[in-house]
Amino acid sequence: MEQPPGFIDPKHPTHVCRLKRALYGLKQAPRAWFQHDIIITGNHSATITRFISRLHQEFAIKDLGRLSYFLGLEVTYTTTGLFLSQTKYAHDILTREKLLEAKPSATPLATAELFTSTGTKFADPTQYRSLVGALQYLTITRPDISYAVNQVSQFLQSPTVDHFQAVKRILCYVKGTITYGLSFLHSPKPTLLGYSDADWARCIETRRSTYGYSIFLGGNLISWSAKKQPTVARSSCEFEYRALANTAAEIVWITHLLHELYVLPPGRPTILCDNKSALFLSQNPVSHKRAKHIDLDYHFIRELVSSGKLVTKFVPTTIQLADIFTKSLPKTLFESFRTKLRVGPPPVRLRGGISDINI
Repeated sequence: MEQPPGFIDPKHPTHVCRLKRALYGLKQAPRAWFQHDIIITGNHSATITRFISRLHQEFAIKDLGRLSYFLGLEVTYTTTGLFLSQTKYAHDILTREKLLEAKPSATPLATAELFTSTGTKFADPTQYRSLVGALQYLTITRPDISYAVNQVSQFLQSPTVDHFQAVKRILCYVKGTITYGLSFLHSPKPTLLGYSDADWARCIETRRSTYGYSIFLGGNLISWSAKKQPTVARSSCEFEYRALANTAAEIVWITHLLHELYVLPPGRPTILCDNKSALFLSQNPVSHKRAKHIDLDYHFIRELVSSGKLVTKFVPTTIQLADIFTKSLPKTLFESFRTKLRVGPPPVRLRGGISDINI
């Protein structure tokens, strides 16, 4: 770790600091957490009890009973499943910024809001980075703010006053939905379904597109993303196709994980896209001259489709759930998609649940 500004040793200015413990925000921090905490879950109580007993023979552990709070995540047991939220964590952020009495905002960002690097520089970049970092952790149970947080995260190096105002609007939205979280419901016939979308040349400075996806297992949101594409796309077909390929890669990884857990659904995974040209490109085995410039690794989606391991289908833009991860939406449409992602207030509680163990 480099010597922090203001504390540089004048005799050894090029030396670095050796970490004796993991600091918050570093890549080593999550590993430090999981060296001491573990969650045990399953659908067979006797097996869980035997497993905990075997752990107790090898390690000094303490069974904390039913899981209710873990690394800032709050778990509520309902009559139909689980509800995950970060209400206390969000409350702490708002308290620190003195925004508990702020007027709530209906959406995280204004409709069709675009960000640039020009404008008056914000006086305290450290405060900006701290807030954005806190909001990034909040997206674990709040996918509805993923796109907004992605946008403000692109200006950590040199934020402006407008960028900070955008962060405050996100916080005002969180204030009005502070108890919201993700619901996971039991599904007798789980299927793997993904939505893929991209917004062409959204960034007016780099002309790079923003793509997003949402992947559901049995109707439960298990993976989502809002990210700027690393390259510039020459057409709407190209950037939609690249987004489709990224979604396919995530689904392939999820299928491998579910296979190892012996819970892989019998049906083929399906990806829904609202661009017919990209769908045709993924299903057509004949390369078109206009697609030759697309990197070869993106064409693996064709192999998945042709081998029968993946299905791609068209979905109208009006019900394209991944749209919430690629652009700022009007209030009515935003709330509709948010509900379909199963993001909302906590439902009814129920006894019983998962064990939380400290080692």
